[in-house]
Amino acid sequence: MKKGALSHWAEPGREIAVRVTPKASRNDVVVEGDGLRVAVTTVPEDGKANRAVVKLVANALGIAKSRLTLVRGATSRDKTFRVD
Repeated sequence: MKKGALSHWAEPGREIAVRVTPKASRNDVVVEGDGLRVAVTTVPEDGKANRAVVKLVANALGIAKSRLTLVRGATSRDKTFRVD
């Protein structure tokens, strides 16, 4: 997904449900219902996959990584992020 493609989702306070697929063949962000499906090539150890997800989602929203906060799901495939 190109940078800023989901900029209309970047309203402060919005919570975004994300389903993550680690160790994928390529990085990708896809809109699925009212949430996102994110595939990352990194492995889910020591928070590496979470950092990759934050980078991809922030890029798709067209915002800085620091504006995304992980609310739920630090060790789960299902995560919730809040836009600050």
